[in-house]
Formats: sequence, structure tokens, C-alpha cells
Amino acid sequence: MITSRKMVTQLIMAAKVQKQLKWVDVAKQVGQSKEWTTAACLGQMQMTKPQAETVGKIFGLNDEAVAWLQIAPYKGSENVSNDPLIYRLNEALSVYGPAAKELIHEEFGDGIMSAIDFSLDIQREKNDNGDRVKMVWSGKFLPYKTF
Repeated sequence: MITSRKMVTQLIMAAKVQKQLKWVDVAKQVGQSKEWTTAACLGQMQMTKPQAETVGKIFGLNDEAVAWLQIAPYKGSENVSNDPLIYRLNEALSVYGPAAKELIHEEFGDGIMSAIDFSLDIQREKNDNGDRVKMVWSGKFLPYKTF
């Protein structure tokens, strides 16, 4: 019996490793971006029935697990700043951070993105539905070394 979304995420990750899948390939089959699909598979997004069924087939999940993918998850962390903007940035990192980590590791290997050799570009992006904040993070990749 599956009792939590976390259990489904563990099944997905085990199958991903066993089948040597890449998130970009999963995303193509799901029909969403790699960022959204990764976050969804890591338990941060609610999937539609067709999306959940596709993910179920890809990862070999049973019907019970597929049902859990369609439930709205509890997102992010409870330990955040009270400032509304910082709160939303923390929320975005809590939701998309695990997906970003997975994608960075797939592209670069095991390591981190430097916050020392780092730049952040914030711009206003015009949009008919209201101006948007565009943030581009650029940090040097630092691989972990073996010794």
C-alpha cells in the first residue's frame, strides 16, 4: 500500500536509475517542459490523468501510484523568511530546486553551482497579462573531487 506522495517519488527515482532515463526524454513523452516534468516527478506538481498515466508507463508504476500523481502535493518548505519577495523566491527554490539539481547533475556531473563566481540578471519582461520578473542565474560549475 502506498501511503504518501514521497513513496511514489522514491519509486520513480529508483526506476529512473534502473532504466537510466533522462528527465528531458521523460518530458518529451509527457509533453511538458523538462523543468516542470522533473518537479512533478519529484512530487512538487499535480499531474493530469493522461500525464500521470504516461509517467506510470515510463516508470512502471501501478494504478495506486498513478492515482497519487494526480493529487495536489504539499509544496516547498515551511522554514522561510517573512519578507514576501524572499518568501516567493524561497518557495520557487523549494519547488524547483530539486529539479534543477537533477538537471544540473545530468548535464555537468556531481558538483555545485558557485554563488561566488556567480551573476544574476534581473529584468522586466513585458507581458500582456502583466509585467514579469525575468531572472537569469549564472554560476560557475564546481565538480566535487575524489581523494
